[in-house]
Amino acid sequence: MRAVHVVGGGPAGAMAAFAALREGAPVRIFEKSAFPRHKVCGEFLSPAILPLLRRAGCEAGFLQLRPAVLSAMRLHFGTRVIRHSLPEPAYGVSRYELDRLLLEHAASAGAQVVREHWSTAAQGVTVIFAGGRRSIAPAGDRLCGFKAHFSGPVNDNVELYFFQNCYVGISAIENGATNVCGLAPERILRSFGFDPGDLLNRCAPLSERLRPLTRTMDWLITGPLVFSERLSQPADEDVYRAGDSLGFTDPFTGSGILNAMLTGELAGIAAARGASHASYLRDCRRLLRRPFCVSSAFRAIIASGHAGLLASLVPGRFLFYATRPSGLKLGA
Repeated sequence: MRAVHVVGGGPAGAMAAFAALREGAPVRIFEKSAFPRHKVCGEFLSPAILPLLRRAGCEAGFLQLRPAVLSAMRLHFGTRVIRHSLPEPAYGVSRYELDRLLLEHAASAGAQVVREHWSTAAQGVTVIFAGGRRSIAPAGDRLCGFKAHFSGPVNDNVELYFFQNCYVGISAIENGATNVCGLAPERILRSFGFDPGDLLNRCAPLSERLRPLTRTMDWLITGPLVFSERLSQPADEDVYRAGDSLGFTDPFTGSGILNAMLTGELAGIAAARGASHASYLRDCRRLLRRPFCVSSAFRAIIASGHAGLLASLVPGRFLFYATRPSGLKLGA
């Protein structure tokens, strides 16, 4: 069986490694960056994450992290607040701890972790690219993401705030911490000197929500972020793409990490079995087309200013499931 090289040691790459190892393929993971590290991420994990972790053999290790258990969502559109219970409990855990757990477990399962750039000159191997997004956007159209952790009172809600073409999510993670992560147009963030704290203080409900909390780390800022999908493979590309390198969708869906891990698992199976890239992408399209389309529609509704009214009329269960990958059975 051909060796599998996985480029990128994040959730998509680690899941690809687990899947390829289960198929009997020798695996190398190439991770050039300092690892683990804090990343700009909502750090919200959908309920369907547990079956994935169980198949990878690290469910127990995940639960030992004592992730926050989230049972409700609160959507804030100006002064309008919409509350819904989640159909099943979700989880909050930092990317630092999640990435560390997955990569260490992949290594213990038999993957060789190589701390260097992957070489395109490698011959006789099957390649999975899970190295994250590659976004290029002209000035003026770019989005920036930001994130920091806070200490203080926690609750079991995932809270979403929409204001002035910006989005901010707040939810608990492990060890009683709270993650605050957002997305804003570059021009707006620049007008606040790229200080997310100043931006958030201009939104009265957010400022009030953050008042009892204390920031425990510097703000992390990343960009440009571009909504995209690469579910149609270029004819001359011979790698399996997984995670954000396959597509980047709206963070407010809360399905980004789940999507990355699911496509990583699919890529690992396809690479180990020698499946065609076309068949792999068909599986990815089947999985992701609905959440990509629905999140794009929600984005347009939010921009129109009618999202608060729509969200108050649509059942919370539908809002949740509409942005989940297709065909998932929670608890499976």
